Amino acid sequence: MALYLVTGGSGFIGSNLVYHLVALGERVRVVDNLSTGREANLRPLLADPERRHQVEFLRGDITDPDLVHRAMADVDFVLHQAALPSVPRSIEHPLESDRVNAYGTLLLLEAARRQGRVRRFVLAASSSAYGERAPEEPKVETMPPAPLSPYAVTKVTAEYYLAVYHRIYGLPTVALRYFNIFGPRQDPTSQYAAAIPNFISAFLRGEPATIYGDGLQSRDFCFVDNAVEANLLACTTPADQVAGQVLNIACGEAITLLGVIDTLAEIFGRRIPPRHAPPRPGDIRHSLADISKARQLLGYTPKIKFAEGLRRTVAWYREQAG
Repeated sequence: MALYLVTGGSGFIGSNLVYHLVALGERVRVVDNLSTGREANLRPLLADPERRHQVEFLRGDITDPDLVHRAMADVDFVLHQAALPSVPRSIEHPLESDRVNAYGTLLLLEAARRQGRVRRFVLAASSSAYGERAPEEPKVETMPPAPLSPYAVTKVTAEYYLAVYHRIYGLPTVALRYFNIFGPRQDPTSQYAAAIPNFISAFLRGEPATIYGDGLQSRDFCFVDNAVEANLLACTTPADQVAGQVLNIACGEAITLLGVIDTLAEIFGRRIPPRHAPPRPGDIRHSLADISKARQLLGYTPKIKFAEGLRRTVAWYREQAG
């Protein structure tokens, strides 16, 4: 039974990883300061007498060297999900974004190097690294980074640290560039909440969803279970195949925000025209991934397509709403 360290394990993607790992019989150590994560995400697991022995929770910050040192003890795999997300947040608080996303990653890498037994260090990287491209141009990993926000700069910096730690110290690192992950446990209450949880919440209230801009901007939305599978594959694929690599994790399909509204209207059985607000600074107009490298190196295939993932997500939010 391996020991996985999941940073940000009370957050959206992190908590989904924790549940999958526990279901596979693995041991998981979670580090989270609960700044964006939620205790409620792990509460059912920690209250389960048959499963709680598999999960250790450390409340604290990944910028705390002592905590990071303790958290890394005896760890086999690091799934580094902790970050301060959101482009608008980073524009308002660039220093805080850098401290957590770049410096925090560096502390974890150094702790993993000194610990000496980590078999894989997997980073939740971001498609924001690419910046703006032509709408018809899929984003491929060979493109040079062109960040448009402090958040994107911090995530690219974290990627560079992983590459250096692999090249110089031999630490087997993998950076997974997420493209607009969505699904259960994504927080709709934050002022920085992503589009899909905001849209679903509006539909549940019977209110218009707010779209920043004309709604024709497109994203490569990816259901969270696909991202979980990618993380597990990044851990189990032989290191000589994937160590030091950067890989796009998405579905390879561009969907406009108005298209999301249309699909939600079908799921809910009612159409509520959205409310439009001015575009936000730092937002990318179009984002589409080329996932052929992940297919080739990891055997990654997005099994759950957008419409099915959205149905599952709506079902979860309805359940939470009672």
